[in-house]
Amino acid sequence: MRIFVLSGQSNMSGRGGVHRRHWDGVVPPECAPDPSILRLSAALQWEEAREPLHADIDTTKTCGIGPGMAFARAVLPRLQEDTPGAGTRTGIGLVPCAVGGTAIREWSRGEHLYEQMVCRSRVAAGYGEIEAVLWYQGESDADSDADTGAYLENVERLIGNVRADLGMPQLPFIQVALASGNKRNIEKVRNAQFSVNLPNVVTVDPMGMALKEDNLHLTTESQVKLGKMLAEAYIMNFLTATC
Repeated sequence: MRIFVLSGQSNMSGRGGVHRRHWDGVVPPECAPDPSILRLSAALQWEEAREPLHADIDTTKTCGIGPGMAFARAVLPRLQEDTPGAGTRTGIGLVPCAVGGTAIREWSRGEHLYEQMVCRSRVAAGYGEIEAVLWYQGESDADSDADTGAYLENVERLIGNVRADLGMPQLPFIQVALASGNKRNIEKVRNAQFSVNLPNVVTVDPMGMALKEDNLHLTTESQVKLGKMLAEAYIMNFLTATC
């Protein structure tokens, strides 16, 4: 399997289609199940990936559509094209780790969320190669000037720690720049995200995509678009470089 870690906060875990704490159950064709796409459950078992991907991970809020399935379905054909050997069928393993409402300090080495992400990633790595971490987080760090000012240092430390703890110094990170929120520091966090100066880090920008009425979470349609955007970033920056 080709393994992808999905981490961050609520826009990665997915709130598409969630209204008044209930998910509408609508799954776009781009997010439909595929036997070649699996997810690592909270119990560390592989199962066919189905929306909502984070339902047993981000358990304090209602999960809906996120970018993970749309990403996997967009990437899968390219991975299968590029896999040598007659009769070989490439599978994708998704490792959901995102939890809504979390600040980046909660993803520091030694904190529960960080250690859980690393543990789940190590388990997944026993079944294939970890291809990339998809990271969408930062809304919570726009709450205060202090958190905003420390964001660049914290996100670069996070990337370095994950790479070190997984023994993958060049592990690709594809991060999503903030696209929502009414907080005064959103542009400062975005600037920090675009200022990350580490190899194999790519930032995609969904700014302008449709938001739900809360002006914070991406709609289902926007999550599908974001998934495809993440897939394009992976294919253009990392898949083609290894083929």
